Amino acid sequence: MSGSDSSGRRLLDEVDAILFDLDGTLLDTAPDLVGALFRLCAEEHQPLPDYELAAQHVSTGAIGLVRLAFPDHDEQKQELLRRRLVDAYAANLHDNTRFYPGMEDLLEHIETAGVRWGVVTNKIAELTEPLLEQLGLRRRMGTVVSGDSAAERKPHPAPVLLALEELGVAPEKTVYVGDAPQDIAAGKAAGTLTIAARWGYIIPGTNPNDWQADYTIDSPDEIAGLPALR
Repeated sequence: MSGSDSSGRRLLDEVDAILFDLDGTLLDTAPDLVGALFRLCAEEHQPLPDYELAAQHVSTGAIGLVRLAFPDHDEQKQELLRRRLVDAYAANLHDNTRFYPGMEDLLEHIETAGVRWGVVTNKIAELTEPLLEQLGLRRRMGTVVSGDSAAERKPHPAPVLLALEELGVAPEKTVYVGDAPQDIAAGKAAGTLTIAARWGYIIPGTNPNDWQADYTIDSPDEIAGLPALR
């Protein structure tokens, strides 16, 4: 974490909203998404990638998972496989998807504190919206921006700026939490505070400490106690 506040003020005392990346930050979706990938591999008689490696690549999206599992296929074939992966995943969106430890308590805490929250994800809306609905989260959220909601995707700031507009909050009064460098880049470019989540899907060879986030933490329950920076 960088910076501190000698006044004892907490981050959540100073912000009006908190935005989360979805996969690998708010929810552990890897069991269902990688499960769909494994079913696709079986249908194609393709050797299965290592589960942990596949989970670490969830942040690269469906096409990234297809490229990991089918590296020798050309782009056209990979795109066809991506569509099949999306369909397979859509059929079993939340069989084994869970909150990360501490996340449910954090959401209750920020709601009690009157801090609004939402999701900004590169996951496409046809997967994001039904997943959140099925988990009973959509009605609790002030905004959901999916990968096809704005003209650009993260790391471009457009999705975060759209979420800020929908919430009616200023970027300097908002914090964005994510488990990938594109999350932090998007938040910083949009003018929000940023938190790098070490508990998510960290691609091998990348280090969250290098993403220049305002805070880097190991678990959701740390957020409630973070000191204010501004």
